[in-house]
Amino acid sequence: MSTHPTLTGSEILWATLAGEGTTTVFGYPGGAILPIYDALRKFPSIHHVLVRHEQGASHMADGYARASGKVGVCMATSGPGATNLVTGLATAMLDSIPMVAITGQVSSKVLGSDAFQEVDITGITLPITKHNFLVTKAEDIAPTVRLAFQIARSGRPGPVLVDITKDAQQASAVFDFDMSKPKPYRPHPMLSAEDTSIREALALVKAAKRPVILAGHGIVESGAQREVIQFAETLQIPIASTLLGLGAIPAAHPLQLGMMGMHGESWVNNAIQQADLLLAFGMRFDDRVTGNLAHYSPNSKKIHVEIDPSEVNKNVRADVALIGDLKEVLNLLFPLMTAEIGELKADHIAWIKEINASKGTAAVRDIINLPDNGHLYAAHVIHDIWREAQAAGRLEQTIIVTDVGQHQMWEAQYFKHEAPRSLVTSGGLGTMGFALPAAIGAQMACPEKDVWVIAGDGGFQMTASELSTIVQEQLPINVAVINNGFLGMVRQWQETFYDKNYSASPILSPDFVMLANAHGIDATNVSQRADVTPTVTKARTSGKPFLINFAVEKEDGVYPMIAPGAALHEMVRRPVHDPLLETAEDE
Repeated sequence: MSTHPTLTGSEILWATLAGEGTTTVFGYPGGAILPIYDALRKFPSIHHVLVRHEQGASHMADGYARASGKVGVCMATSGPGATNLVTGLATAMLDSIPMVAITGQVSSKVLGSDAFQEVDITGITLPITKHNFLVTKAEDIAPTVRLAFQIARSGRPGPVLVDITKDAQQASAVFDFDMSKPKPYRPHPMLSAEDTSIREALALVKAAKRPVILAGHGIVESGAQREVIQFAETLQIPIASTLLGLGAIPAAHPLQLGMMGMHGESWVNNAIQQADLLLAFGMRFDDRVTGNLAHYSPNSKKIHVEIDPSEVNKNVRADVALIGDLKEVLNLLFPLMTAEIGELKADHIAWIKEINASKGTAAVRDIINLPDNGHLYAAHVIHDIWREAQAAGRLEQTIIVTDVGQHQMWEAQYFKHEAPRSLVTSGGLGTMGFALPAAIGAQMACPEKDVWVIAGDGGFQMTASELSTIVQEQLPINVAVINNGFLGMVRQWQETFYDKNYSASPILSPDFVMLANAHGIDATNVSQRADVTPTVTKARTSGKPFLINFAVEKEDGVYPMIAPGAALHEMVRRPVHDPLLETAEDE
């Protein structure tokens, strides 16, 4: 006779989620998932956040995962509820975010009959999830959900969808959490000191005179920050970061060069082009990072440390591939390296001095240093939010959640991230509307931290309904709307590549202060540089949600910029006779 309880499938779901450590779920109810919502009352340890749109639920789960390192959980009903998760799942997939999405499905007896609100969500999401499941029996819920969690967080993380039919939710089965545990899973064999690839990597590192470490998001997911810093410091190798790698290595570290790629620092891109060895740590050579592949770092050898074998040689050919978890690989490589390589030659020191001498002052930085003359630039706003957090001693306790566009790149350039998981942004998919809901997830994961939304006036309007969720959950989230009256990055491309044909890029926005007030949120307008810092301080210390509408220069651009098809060193810089700067200097 079993000593384990008999529960409904819905109760089994919540009990399994609780067993996996889930305390917060973001979702929206509907007919095909109502049995699950009915059972929620029996599980007070799990807090459900009612979102205003299912896309918001997926981004909240994503932001929760990015900020905490835990698996984010969202849920939706069948049909349109499930399809509204698609953008969030794709966002998480491209950025390797551990997430489990639970969807209700029509009863198994009517599957395939085009029943009300039926859609083949597993078929739809097959390309944008790490794995997905259709569950039709109550006894399969616990083992499937536990396997979903294992898949989501093991190896290269990613989103997993579990679709549960309504009759499986309503039926009963014996629940045994321990027996439902999946078999141990290791996505790759462990490397050893005797492996040929390890010996080859050691030889390349030993021979390099101009090496550069490419620091990607995998450093954060692996928890390998200490190991990477130890490796870089021992060999005195400079570090360039991807967008999602920002914060993995503190911006203030003397070996940290800054961001690479399309809107990266000129000296970073030039260093990569001139390097004789690239050590790619947990990054996938995205096109925004490499520029024209035919001219990418042409004289360098490449060592690619990557947990996902499918990413190796996909875009850039690796001379040596080390397949495995970055932290494990470096813990294996480091003692062998120090034993065989010994003290560093003077070559790396000279290389670092050469890079530092090339930095100079980028033209775009001049905007920050101009006298206050009534012109407010987005760069001012980002820089002053960073400076205020630093002055308050809250820099490492601040999470910036950006939307996608010019403001995202300005944030990467002007906010100096000193801690991992302090930047939450959509990289691979570039999802507008991401910031506001993702910030809700980040704030719920880290209630002790200051959370800032930095969004453009276009992307903010895509998910502005989640302001109600902020009020509902009483979250002290600060919202900075960078309002330039355009879809800014679209406008910049039209200016540069389409003869200033601003087709469909000017955007009419509501009064954001009134919109925030309508939700019960304090808000204000800022159009002068002198007002930025005091208003930022007021928002941060209010203990309540606060929105600031920053009216910034309308036709400013993000520089440097690499044009499509151009090589990494062929950067478009801010025009020497930029009318914005000239006007500011003349006044």
